Amino acid sequence: MEVLEQPTELLEQFAHGELDAFESLFRQFQSQVYGWIIRIVREPGVAEDLTIETFWRIYRARARFDPARSFGAWARRIATNVALDHLKSGYAKAASSETSLSDDSSRVVPLDPGIRRDIRERTEHAFRHLPAKLRLVATLALIEERPYKEIAEGLNISEGAVKTRVFRALRLLRKRLHQLGVEP
Repeated sequence: MEVLEQPTELLEQFAHGELDAFESLFRQFQSQVYGWIIRIVREPGVAEDLTIETFWRIYRARARFDPARSFGAWARRIATNVALDHLKSGYAKAASSETSLSDDSSRVVPLDPGIRRDIRERTEHAFRHLPAKLRLVATLALIEERPYKEIAEGLNISEGAVKTRVFRALRLLRKRLHQLGVEP
């Protein structure tokens, strides 16, 4: 994600509630926040709604923003929380059933298309049943291939915590796939 440094004056105006400053930041960061959210929820319509929710939360929390800090990093943390709330909700379970993992297995061993589809469906099922925090990190790290540093910044955790969550997600996926009869 591109990092744009904002003039401290604009950030101070935003923190003091000036609507023009908020609108300027919204225009500059809307696509970046949407891009971050779409990587997490994998649904364009849902990501649009969550982007609006994110900016609503940003505006409401403006007094807590430190103008000396990065607005983009702060916005990603709020966007992450909004997306994580969505993943934890009952609605997300229905929407996430459409989450698609790439079908890279066909490059490794040429399998019957029916078998590939079955394996992909079982893998998606196992992935959907990861705890939301692990699914979020696994989506960003394994599917979207985002750098650990960027994920850590967006989640407001250390890179080590990201690595740990990826490791736990992979361990749970392997266990669940084994239970489903798929040997990873």
